[in-house]
Amino acid sequence: MFDVAIVGGGLVGASLAVGLSGRQRVALIEAAPPPVGEARWDERCIAVNHASVCILESLGVWADLRAEAAPITSTHISEQGRFGVARFAAAEAGLDALGYNVPIRALGSALWQRMLALGTTTLLCPARLQSLVRSDDAVELALDDGRIVRARLVVAADGMNSPVRELLGIDAERRDYGQSAIVTAVQTTRTHAGCAYERFTPGGPIALLPKWPQGGDRICSLVWTTPREQLRERIDCSDDDFIAAAQAAFGERLGRFSGLGARQAWPLMRVMSERLTAPRVLFAGNAAQSLHPVAAQGFNLGLRDVATVAELLNDPAFVDSDPGADAVLAEYAQRRQRDRARVADFTDQLVRLFSNRIPGLRGLRHLGLLALDLAPGVREAVLWQNLGFGGRAPQAARTPA
Repeated sequence: MFDVAIVGGGLVGASLAVGLSGRQRVALIEAAPPPVGEARWDERCIAVNHASVCILESLGVWADLRAEAAPITSTHISEQGRFGVARFAAAEAGLDALGYNVPIRALGSALWQRMLALGTTTLLCPARLQSLVRSDDAVELALDDGRIVRARLVVAADGMNSPVRELLGIDAERRDYGQSAIVTAVQTTRTHAGCAYERFTPGGPIALLPKWPQGGDRICSLVWTTPREQLRERIDCSDDDFIAAAQAAFGERLGRFSGLGARQAWPLMRVMSERLTAPRVLFAGNAAQSLHPVAAQGFNLGLRDVATVAELLNDPAFVDSDPGADAVLAEYAQRRQRDRARVADFTDQLVRLFSNRIPGLRGLRHLGLLALDLAPGVREAVLWQNLGFGGRAPQAARTPA
């Protein structure tokens, strides 16, 4: 019998396995082999804010990531065809960086290596969940290799289309934005100087983030939100044509784009589980909420889910009790609900505001950007939310990095 069975060994599931190491008997069920890969200048990255850096440091993995993490020292937000700009700088919060752009490969590898080094998690990998049956005191999980796992608590960290959620018959609110994110990397003729840019266009935002410190300060991750009907054209066109189109959308704040990496695309949807918990089950990360990447909040929100679970189950008040007890699940839901709702609604409203072509809204968007840049109260609220401190943050997120 395990205390906790984590279904899903991606970034969120692996983070939780590390966070619970040594305090709980943990099993990790993951369908894919352990992550492997080599560093590439155009590999996919993920932006982690300051609170997430604090959490990763508490998990003992940040030191291994720091050399590959590109610091984001400022942000620049604008709208195509308008002069209003919102700027934020780490110095406003007394920090060296607002966050970092980290290769997903490096983050996954660091978490798995840390988990293996601690040696307290039972790995069931590769293995897929086939069914689960709950009783009063445990959950029995049947895997596709014939093994049966019993645990007092199941944490579903199994992604946007969570098999656990499906098996339990729990609904999710789905909103298809009719967009896909094209993710690649570009080389620029001007230095990014640690600034992350987001430019809103009629078809969706285009973002450039500093990346790959080893490659100098002229390499950026590029994330281009694209209407579904234009996706095939942008994926299949030549590098020169893609660069020209991206340059026209972004402008020349970083000079000319001089090189392009491999292009990948993902459909963009908002998927919100109707429940954060069920008897002896809780949802974390994309299994709880999957968001549009416009504000780069999804993984950061999921990491705060992880830190909250670890804080609860490692609390002396709970560590010797039943981790799947109703009181534990209710406390998790109560702690996460406000942060989750605020970030999900903020992201959704941002997408809708900057995707809407109703006459008059462009002026309102312009005024909004000016307010972000000039109004101290608005600036401070948005800055602290983007740092990951907008609600009741778990203790690990409040520990200085």
